[in-house]
Amino acid sequence: MPRAIERAVATGCDALQIFTKSAGQWRARVLPDDEARAFRDAADRAGLTPRVAHASYLINLGSAEPALRARSIAGLVEELDRAERLGLDGLVLHPGAAVGTPEDEALALVAAGAREAFNARPRQRVKLLFEHTAGQGSSLGWRFEHLQTVLERLDGTPRAGVCLDTCHLLAAGYDWRTLSGYRRMFDDFDRLIGFDRLKVMHLNDSKRPCGSRVDRHTHIGQGEIGLAAFARLVNDPRFAAMGMVLETPKQLDASLADPLDIANLRALRGMLRKGKGQRAKGKGTRREEGKG
Repeated sequence: MPRAIERAVATGCDALQIFTKSAGQWRARVLPDDEARAFRDAADRAGLTPRVAHASYLINLGSAEPALRARSIAGLVEELDRAERLGLDGLVLHPGAAVGTPEDEALALVAAGAREAFNARPRQRVKLLFEHTAGQGSSLGWRFEHLQTVLERLDGTPRAGVCLDTCHLLAAGYDWRTLSGYRRMFDDFDRLIGFDRLKVMHLNDSKRPCGSRVDRHTHIGQGEIGLAAFARLVNDPRFAAMGMVLETPKQLDASLADPLDIANLRALRGMLRKGKGQRAKGKGTRREEGKG
């Protein structure tokens, strides 16, 4: 795990997102105490903040199927445990998919599953961050109202927050590329959820057009969103302290610093208006255990 910190530093990151285990498997190797301690110490020395993990894609709290539901809740508890051991600030989670269950019932299941995980670990400090999704298939969370419903059913617990993804927003139908669209989208978000719940952002351009409900990330400025919208976002004073991470495509043979990550960070930081150089703090790149 400390290798992720080395790569983040070499790339010039200020923030970090990792997988603490394979995102496509239920099983996970045990994190040795010395490895977890070395990760925490290295992250502290590097000054990386925020530090978050992304939960396994297999977890589906919206499922009504008993076996998958039980496995998903157990998997979430394990992910929270691993994030807590590594001293992370948050765990990003896709809310899940309805898969034949009525949407309102599936959202209730998501909240109930999260509550069960919280009750299993009442003293943990790591936050669970529900990610706004692109809306593929029966995915939940692609409307702000979905996230609002889940948070309300959790009775306002401070242990739950939200992660926004720029690609997902466009794909879900939020056209934030114009000034009016940008204002309308964030006005809706503040009204329904509140900026106090927003803890981290994923900055990704979208290969697919607005409203496609297809989740395909691409490099900053090379997709349907374009540079002007990103410039507006990174210079928005409301998000001056917001942790932002990349989930853009990687050069998988990169040994340490990925040149594609460096290029995307350079593009974003180059948009900062004169006199706002400190805004670069809090932007980083996703680093996944075992993938580099």
